[in-house]
Amino acid sequence: MGNWIIRLWKAIATLRKKFQKEVKSKLPLYVQFLIFCLLIVSGSFSVAAQNYEQVAATIQLYPKSFNNPEQLSKFISRDFTSEEDKVRAIYTWIINNVAYEPSEYKKFNYNFKNFRERNQKEEATRKKIIERTLQKGIAVCEGYAMLFERLCELQGIENYLVRGDTKASFNDIGRPFKKNHMWNIATIDGDQYIFDPTWGAGKYNGKFIKEPTYFYYKTPPKLFFKTHYPAIYEDALIDTVISKEVFANMPIIIPETLRREDVEKPLTGIISSEDDDGYIDFQIRNSNPSNISYSFGKEPIAISEIKKEANLITFKIPLQLGASTLLIYFDDQPALGYKID
Repeated sequence: MGNWIIRLWKAIATLRKKFQKEVKSKLPLYVQFLIFCLLIVSGSFSVAAQNYEQVAATIQLYPKSFNNPEQLSKFISRDFTSEEDKVRAIYTWIINNVAYEPSEYKKFNYNFKNFRERNQKEEATRKKIIERTLQKGIAVCEGYAMLFERLCELQGIENYLVRGDTKASFNDIGRPFKKNHMWNIATIDGDQYIFDPTWGAGKYNGKFIKEPTYFYYKTPPKLFFKTHYPAIYEDALIDTVISKEVFANMPIIIPETLRREDVEKPLTGIISSEDDDGYIDFQIRNSNPSNISYSFGKEPIAISEIKKEANLITFKIPLQLGASTLLIYFDDQPALGYKID
């Protein structure tokens, strides 16, 4: 058993003693049972959080570069035993040590005469991209995703690459589908999860801004789908089939917890400038910002009238003549982006 399991059982034993002492004689048996189950679940989450902290602390001690993936994999094999910890270690090392660099795009292009030669060159190119990512600490999405894939392979963890489209700016609203990005699906303890170490490492706005995040580690599929559409739809890991056209016309949805289906109105990310009453109606569920503002490319303007009913908020924004984009802010942070046609 791993150390985390031992710690979990010790925590449960402590909770059991405390529970029996304090409430056993005061509550019905079924209530005692329910409370005890909640204590166990709470304790397991606490242990998992502690384990993640230990993974991060261990990875900080690793070298910042390696000559090949086998070298990094040996460190991971030495320090971690569970699939969860190994994948967490792989993701953590990548997002903290690889910077996005657009000049790496198409650096390893190649020509081929037949499929056999193509396959040989494809594998050789994959090896070069992975090693360069490890040695130089720079990559585009292929480097991030291929390195993640190879390290999982070396650890015996089932995984594969996913190619698809992403939505990140106003220019992405309404355009045709194109395969412009790569991410990963890995199986941990029998269940499939989505990972995007490229987006997890930070953002690029003329230069790379390092902002490691675990939002793109085991991202819930419905939240991931706001910005990522796979070339093979089954890789979305969601049951509802949504077309490429619907995805293309979706607005930019920025808050991590806000889902596509929470934005009930407008349903599309392209707003007509010829609206009858000159206003845009908004209807958003499962969000409760203390203030909302908007911008047509200039300084944000506060919205004074916001209706809130249970988990639904509604408000209106007046259309502005000549505007081409609209950005909505929740609590002074960008939340929703639209094109105006």
